[in-house]
Amino acid sequence: MKRRDFREKSQPLVMIIPMIDIMLFLLVFFMLSTIYMVQTNNFQVNLPHSESAEKEIKSNPISITVTKSGEIFYDDTKILSKNLPQLVNHALIQNGDAVFVLYGDRETQYEKIVGVLELLKKSGVRHVSIATEIKD
Repeated sequence: MKRRDFREKSQPLVMIIPMIDIMLFLLVFFMLSTIYMVQTNNFQVNLPHSESAEKEIKSNPISITVTKSGEIFYDDTKILSKNLPQLVNHALIQNGDAVFVLYGDRETQYEKIVGVLELLKKSGVRHVSIATEIKD
């Protein structure tokens, strides 16, 4: 039986290729996971269709959602319509060029959408987009 010599010191092997593979895997994983974190509207609404719809990319848009039942959500928070102006004013103080995106369910009463637009106009909002789906 051969005995091991503990005085002999061997250099550890550093394998670079598996480390590169792991780093690339982590990079791809984090890139893909951040794509799904950027979703601005988390509520299920049936948007109206439009042939002239364009995809608009602005930094940090603020979503306002009006559901089928007429509930209003400011980003992810359910609010009353009377509280919308103070939230909008607070957002405009932080960023004067804030972009608001209005997501309205296609079965929502038109009056509720117009009411939200009026509140935004009275609050001094200059940039409002209405979200639609592109017609096939």
